Amino acid sequence: MFIFGSKYTSSIVNRFLTTPFPIMKLFLTLLIIITFSMQIDAQQQDLHEHNRYCRHYTEHQEISSFAYRNDWQSPFVHDYDVKFYWLDISVSSTSVNLGGKVTIHADVKIDNFTTFAFELVPQLTISQIVFNGQVYTSWNRDGDNVLLSVPALNTDDSFVAEIAYGGTPPSGGFFAGITNATSNTWGKQVTWTLSEPFNAKQWWPVKQVLTDKADSVWVFLTTAATNMAGSQGLLTNTVDLGNGQKRYEWKSRYPIAYYLISFAVADYLEYNIYAKPAELEGDSILVQNFLYNHPNYLQQNKTNIDATVPMLELFSDLYTLYPFEAEKYGHCITELGGGMEHQTMSTMGGWSFNLVSHELGHMWFGDNVTCATWSDIWINEGFATYSNYLAHEFLNGWNSGQTFMVNTQNNVMSQPGGSVYIPPSEITQDNIWRIFNGRLSYDKGAAIIHVLRHEINNDDLFFETLQSFQQMYSDTSATGEDFKHVAEDITGLDLDYFFDQWYYGQGYPIYDIVWYMNGDQVTIMSSQSTSTQITPLFDMYIDFKLTYDDNTFETVRLHQDANIKTFNIPVTKTVDGIAVDPDNWTFEKVNSIIVGNIEGIAPNYFTIFPNPTESQAIVSFAQQNKHQKTLKIYSVSGKLMLQQIVQESQLRIDLNAFPSGVYFVELSDGTLSDIQRLIKL
Repeated sequence: MFIFGSKYTSSIVNRFLTTPFPIMKLFLTLLIIITFSMQIDAQQQDLHEHNRYCRHYTEHQEISSFAYRNDWQSPFVHDYDVKFYWLDISVSSTSVNLGGKVTIHADVKIDNFTTFAFELVPQLTISQIVFNGQVYTSWNRDGDNVLLSVPALNTDDSFVAEIAYGGTPPSGGFFAGITNATSNTWGKQVTWTLSEPFNAKQWWPVKQVLTDKADSVWVFLTTAATNMAGSQGLLTNTVDLGNGQKRYEWKSRYPIAYYLISFAVADYLEYNIYAKPAELEGDSILVQNFLYNHPNYLQQNKTNIDATVPMLELFSDLYTLYPFEAEKYGHCITELGGGMEHQTMSTMGGWSFNLVSHELGHMWFGDNVTCATWSDIWINEGFATYSNYLAHEFLNGWNSGQTFMVNTQNNVMSQPGGSVYIPPSEITQDNIWRIFNGRLSYDKGAAIIHVLRHEINNDDLFFETLQSFQQMYSDTSATGEDFKHVAEDITGLDLDYFFDQWYYGQGYPIYDIVWYMNGDQVTIMSSQSTSTQITPLFDMYIDFKLTYDDNTFETVRLHQDANIKTFNIPVTKTVDGIAVDPDNWTFEKVNSIIVGNIEGIAPNYFTIFPNPTESQAIVSFAQQNKHQKTLKIYSVSGKLMLQQIVQESQLRIDLNAFPSGVYFVELSDGTLSDIQRLIKL
């Protein structure tokens, strides 16, 4: 889903030399070149689990071990496995009123199955239920749960249930299960559905469990003969019923999550184009579009609609062949304020490049592989948003991709906290926007995939990871942990640290840099603080661009695995300046870049710990001489904050009165001098 308003590799010198900090220290004459504001924010950390590598796990494993449990949903819905849905309903372009029959084929998963449960809002009236051929006219309700007592069945038994129902469901709001609206521009009324995350029950009898995909689905839509009705799969038949009504018979043989079943109905015209992914060797995939039936509509939107073809061909190359290639891809235009990735036929509110690429990307991430819990919406929205970036990078060029990614990263850093993973306690029917938080689920979700691509540092392995994930979890559901393990299998990396800090953790890194020329090497002292205390360190590779005095440059890749690191990099020319993350692979704020001149060097003169610190720091002297020493603490602007004489081997400094920020601690005994960075949280 994409909501408006929320929202190859460059040449890299793959080398780095590090020295334990501090091995070489310096007395600096400081020149502040760049200073930005620092943001520090303390928040409560949410716990998460790491033991969730469950390939094609069963639904009961999901419910019992780690996943979000709908506290308004009857536990009886977990006692069967849906195999097939058949919706045979009458719909209108002028209202949300609907009715008809829904048939559910399912296999029983427990012994002594005596309660058939499904979800349907009370505003829709059930006239009868036929269960395994027996007609029922009474049942119980528990909120939106319908509970029918049936003769006992046992594990591996099957049943067929037919629910006849109808009425006017609730409507209004972005997440309404069904909506009717009028396009004033085109003079058309349109009705469409949007069931994500919990509102399929607002328009049809359903089991709303992410890990229970139906193996196939039919959607038969009866409507006025002046309308066309779109849905998933193939339009196998259009029947003129002879009474001013037509029935559109859509059938899909692919597994499908409950919330991806949909329809849209209006006075449409059909516009078809074809994509030819390389893997099909000249064969094609239908891209079927239902557009407003107006003389100017196609003319005004044709270019943007046609852009679907190269996108589909690109994603088929990068991810795997379009997963529903035996049926189609397509769009239904509506008045939705964004788009919704309904399987094989996205519901659209417009035709922007980002919207079209996003909803198409969902066919792989969200539809073929669906998030196993709403906590792991990253599997859907993070990767679909990264599909936006890839479409820009590969189809529109590197600069277009950079613009998209920088805007994405800036939105992520517009606030200090927030995790991509959503703690189950935050997911409720009244807090749906937390699932679809544009800054976190979408933008940070995409930005950390870009960081992972940089961390892997091999595009072949990165895209092999995406392809293997698609193949392994095709037609099923997966968590962020599942993706992590696929990435580890393909790359050979241990990614616990990456997911701890970027996926489950909060915030972003903030850098203060000191650099200077030291003979035939450039020394970079890199201090990392973070925007929250929840994630105190981002263990990461970060690029530095070195610009030389002859206007040439090179990019070096350095490993920041501690808050304070010193890197000594051999060079054959004089460095005139440095830049952090020049190609925007990672997202961070650079608080300061400072260049210094050497006046004295003292190896391992003193250490400061803890660093960063909230209140106090201990200065410990490596060389136990008895010389009187002078300790000074400066702010990054050069203001002297503290000065005192020191004779002890250790000194405890009280920093409670100091504002949060970066400071320089200078120590000198008249012979040896040293200066180090201290971060006050």
